[in-house]
Amino acid sequence: MSNNYLHLDLVGHAGTETAPPEMDSLIVLTERTQVQRLGIPAVMLERIEKAFSGDKTVTFNVFGSRHTLLILVPDKGLETLRLAGASAYGLLRKHGVQALRIKGLHVLEKKERYAILEGMILNSYSFDKYKTEKDTDTVVAHLPARLFSQADLQELKILTEAISLTKTLVNEPPNSMNAVQFADVVQTIGRQYGFDTEILEKSEIEELGMGGLLAVNRGSVIPPTLSVMRYRPADALNKKPIVLVGKGVMFDTGGYSVKVGGNMISMKSDMAGGAAVLGLIAAIAGNELPYYVVGLVPATDNKIAAEALVVDDIIRMMDGTTVEVQNTDAEGRLILADALTYAKRFDPELVIDMATLTGASAAITGPYGIAVLGNDQQQIDVLKDIGEQVYERLLQLPLWKEFRELLKSGVADRSNLGGPVGGVSTSAIFLEHFTDYPWIHLDIAGAAFVKEAKGYRQKGATAVPVRLLYEFVKSRIKRR
Repeated sequence: MSNNYLHLDLVGHAGTETAPPEMDSLIVLTERTQVQRLGIPAVMLERIEKAFSGDKTVTFNVFGSRHTLLILVPDKGLETLRLAGASAYGLLRKHGVQALRIKGLHVLEKKERYAILEGMILNSYSFDKYKTEKDTDTVVAHLPARLFSQADLQELKILTEAISLTKTLVNEPPNSMNAVQFADVVQTIGRQYGFDTEILEKSEIEELGMGGLLAVNRGSVIPPTLSVMRYRPADALNKKPIVLVGKGVMFDTGGYSVKVGGNMISMKSDMAGGAAVLGLIAAIAGNELPYYVVGLVPATDNKIAAEALVVDDIIRMMDGTTVEVQNTDAEGRLILADALTYAKRFDPELVIDMATLTGASAAITGPYGIAVLGNDQQQIDVLKDIGEQVYERLLQLPLWKEFRELLKSGVADRSNLGGPVGGVSTSAIFLEHFTDYPWIHLDIAGAAFVKEAKGYRQKGATAVPVRLLYEFVKSRIKRR
């Protein structure tokens, strides 16, 4: 399921193949002094010198007996380098390059070198499963062993495979990825990457009293599932797990509060949070990080049928809270609330939920970032810093007490809808009621699925926030 068309190979040390002497080259220029040392044709020097005075990544194509592709990166910021890598991969595919050397990386620090590779691999993803003519050509990049380690490249490979898995799950059409099929994938990936899985089916969900998940599922002929994933290595540094909860609405019609005006298109992406949980645990387990994590994905369709949930219904959640349904399109919080209640049994050190939860969040951040709320400010601040590094940026919104008044109901303990004001905050406050532990909520509605390709993001699924939370877990390992 990786769908990545770039392969990395180390050369220059014992045990590896030597790159052929006649090979295409990609030269990364980050300093003026490199221009003279790398044997670039004189006709290009003036143009390159002028380009160094600009502030954008510039690419050049130099042709001889072989392709020599130049990419100029005046700024060594990590995101600039990722975008440079993405641009470089685009050039390679444009010119039909299948094998190449990468030069000029010796002037970069380790994290900068890997940022270029990351951008290249991320841009090499393609979802072509349903195309009759598939693009099967791969690009092999030969890297100097003195600048890279096999272990670090293997970690990058597994992480980007997990990111591609996440994208593919979200990109799958609704008739190929329902709640039961997602649970089957969870079990397959668990066996592949080395973590334990348990799938709770409808009868078990009923025994638990998960009224939110069951209510949303009433309009579907496909039963709901709750996928439970556990990765607890023998050398785990934490006794209490981080619990990751992902919204798994496999397709969202809005229910009887039906989505109109074309807003139902791309609602296969309403399970992007659940896909991200699976991808993240696959990356953590695949790279054998010494950290105990649990993943929970409540999954169902939100469809329309004679028995489907309607407005004015009152439902009882797993923890006993009664909820007046005022909008059947505010369904994500109902299934997440039951999963957050279920998370209590793990006595977690921290719970992070991720969901394409509100259009209000997408209106604020667009495709550029993630809304974050929660009750653990210290960990939110850590996530913000990491978000700037991996460029899955966070915008914190408030949990003001005034917003709580908007969720009051005259006939039940609370309403599932807060009204037109503070939609992101009221949705998070609804979720907060079901927590009694350190908790962070990520609303990824704007960034999880995009309409246009840009940089290393293809049109469609982006796998946000897998990279963010993977680095967050690594940061906790380093601190311990």
